Amino acid sequence: MTRALVVAKAPVPGRVKTRLGAEVGMDAAAELAAAALLDTLGACRAAFGAEDCLLALDGDLADALRSEELTAALEGWRVYAQRGAGLGQRLANAHADVPAGAPVLQVGMDTPQLDPDGLHAAAAVLDDADAVLGPADDGGWWLLGLREPAAGQVLRDVPMSTPTTYELTRKALEDRGLRVASTSTMRDVDTVADANAVAAGRRDTEFARTWTEVSR
Repeated sequence: MTRALVVAKAPVPGRVKTRLGAEVGMDAAAELAAAALLDTLGACRAAFGAEDCLLALDGDLADALRSEELTAALEGWRVYAQRGAGLGQRLANAHADVPAGAPVLQVGMDTPQLDPDGLHAAAAVLDDADAVLGPADDGGWWLLGLREPAAGQVLRDVPMSTPTTYELTRKALEDRGLRVASTSTMRDVDTVADANAVAAGRRDTEFARTWTEVSR
């Protein structure tokens, strides 16, 4: 059994995808964030089942765009609030809140192109490794899988959202004595160029459909 942990923000205009919002407007960026989150929740549910899926949420879905759809998509999930000041602390605390006893795959809401097959492939890596990282094109990572969720405490001291976040995260895990493997590289959606590329690569996603609407 593997659990999925999604760490995300409620898609409220002005609070999500602000880099993209600077190009397309904050309302459109929040619509895209909502679509990306729906895609992510759907992929995790399809891969592992709602009973083994968790969401660490920053914000309130009642204030979010597409609130009713997101609430329905989360039926059967365990949802809890993020804790901590910086992103590293929030990620570490999210892992600390995952029940022990089974591996966990943590993803965010920036890669709506992920699919159940990719999640299963990452989970399989944990048969022979203690941790698995999915590199992102920008130097970060889109997925962190841990055989023991408690190992996520190393994230507290890792600078996030930098061109070296992947390498620093890998080093922190290895310094803890973990065997770290890699899975596929993905592109985060932070800019119009990213959105174009990701939507073109997976036209069957809610993100791609929403991108077509907001970019007309």
